[in-house]
Amino acid sequence: MRRLGKVSGLFRATLALCLAVPVALRAEGDVPFVVTPDNVTLAMLELAQVGPQDFVLDLGSGDGRIVILAARRFGASGLGVEIVPELVERSLRNAQQAGVAGRARFAEQDLFKTDLSDATVITMYLLQEVNLQLRPALLALRPGTRVVSHDWDMGDWRPDRSVTVEAPDKPVGKDKRSRLHLWVVPARAAGAWCGTGTWRGTQLHLAQNHQIFDATLSMGDTARLLAGRMDGTRLLGASGFEAHVDGARLRITQNGDAPPGLSGAEFERC
Repeated sequence: MRRLGKVSGLFRATLALCLAVPVALRAEGDVPFVVTPDNVTLAMLELAQVGPQDFVLDLGSGDGRIVILAARRFGASGLGVEIVPELVERSLRNAQQAGVAGRARFAEQDLFKTDLSDATVITMYLLQEVNLQLRPALLALRPGTRVVSHDWDMGDWRPDRSVTVEAPDKPVGKDKRSRLHLWVVPARAAGAWCGTGTWRGTQLHLAQNHQIFDATLSMGDTARLLAGRMDGTRLLGASGFEAHVDGARLRITQNGDAPPGLSGAEFERC
């Protein structure tokens, strides 16, 4: 479902008539929800590679279709949060009818007050301004958490992957296509790292802009520049360099363009 934005009561009523689709008209100054086509719902879950081990949290869950499909087709469990009581009740009925009520739960609550920490996958169909308000909380989640947004991005936090899906049943807009964006929450790796044990005296200075990193690896009088992308807890350099971050420890797992012999080198924050 999609939060369209704040609009007047007259405009909201007109919107519902023009769309000729189920729209939850809420209190004055609040926002309506519009159904996400089934094929787009499926594509969102496929983009996140949802599986039985996942807990899917849908922000603004509407009639519950994303969480229900995640449970029914992919064996996941999940929670949908929705502020419209009637939609929560409908979601609970739909989950019961789909036979997944034990794994697909729904709650009437404000998405900004929702605890996101249990999620391995977060899905949303919100306006960009809402995405940006949520962004600090999303970036603070456990590294490796996947976030999928329908149509709207998150500013300078660029998606790790975007796909376009044909959506002939899309009830809004003239372009009957949907743009889906995937982010993988990166570990917080920026700062100075000092080698331990055999690698004492080696330093790695790492700068990070979301999932993009630049680093300087120093060994005595030798310095090597590294750059690449992060995939959750993994640092993936452009020339085969790989490292893994685990809280306050970092381990180089593949030399790549780093000096020879560093595979296996371990670091801790200086």
